[in-house]
Amino acid sequence: MGLGNPGSQHHFDRHNAGFWFLDLLAEQHQLSFRQESRFKGEVARLQLNGNDCWLLKPATFMNRSGEAVQALASFYRIPLENILVVHDELDIEAGDIRLKRGGGHGGHNGLRDIIQKCGGNAFTRLRVGIGHPGSAAQVTGYVLGRPTAEEEHQIVNACNRAMDTLTLLFQGQTELAINQLHSKR
Repeated sequence: MGLGNPGSQHHFDRHNAGFWFLDLLAEQHQLSFRQESRFKGEVARLQLNGNDCWLLKPATFMNRSGEAVQALASFYRIPLENILVVHDELDIEAGDIRLKRGGGHGGHNGLRDIIQKCGGNAFTRLRVGIGHPGSAAQVTGYVLGRPTAEEEHQIVNACNRAMDTLTLLFQGQTELAINQLHSKR
């Protein structure tokens, strides 16, 4: 699940780093997203090493991301432990990317809604660093703004580095995936 806000006006927002990751993944595997109203978002199906993986970009806006995640997970009976949520992370510099299993929402409204709607936090997170503006008062404008060309390049490179860990995640080797990704920095 990639988190972001729908609509062309938000495409380049830092807050849409989760959508950027899924777009890169879909491009790499020559997949197309299609709107699916029952899942409240755009979906694509990826088959990797014999595993099915549903890619979801919620159309519910960030603060209601849990509705889309819960709808798809319920329909396909996907346990929370098998969900990867890709999202922007203020507390990590642009160009850095981290995997994490479980944890709180850290003030991220998309994660907060997923935890509430899905009834837990046992999912894995791919945290895409976007950096911090320096002041809490600037956060909203910052996450809804476009990164500099250099930051965008760093974010895309970080997302591409993370692609190599997906096979390990699909095989249930989360710790190995975390070690592999974090050693590439």
